[in-house]
Amino acid sequence: MLAALIGTIPIAITAQEIVSYETDQSFDDVVFGLESAILDRGLVIDGQNHVGEMLARTREDVGSEKIIFEHAEVYSFCSAVLSRKMMEADPLNIGFCPYDIFVAQPVGENVTIGFRNFPEGPMKEVQSLLDSIARSAIGDGN
Repeated sequence: MLAALIGTIPIAITAQEIVSYETDQSFDDVVFGLESAILDRGLVIDGQNHVGEMLARTREDVGSEKIIFEHAEVYSFCSAVLSRKMMEADPLNIGFCPYDIFVAQPVGENVTIGFRNFPEGPMKEVQSLLDSIARSAIGDGN
């Protein structure tokens, strides 16, 4: 019974579990680099979430005056090859799909690109792909 209970405890993601890179490039240049890096690997962008716009649009509705981002987007995509490999290793790896990379520019700060840090094991191969894409987007190797 205790094992079943432990298996249902949610695990929160903290800022320490985010891999990120800061750049002095413009937001638009980083977004262009990200889109290119994803497509250059033969992957398809499944979704683009306009997080910055949503937060700005709903700011007053939730009783806040704080403007968090100048720009913030999250790109979602998948790799059929890697996804199959990860889910054959553990079907619960479905919880990590699709893969997301964010580009954000907090007010008055540089642009940051990043993604979630994955657990040890097979998902580290996906993390390696995301790291390669993020670094390529800002011209940092790969």
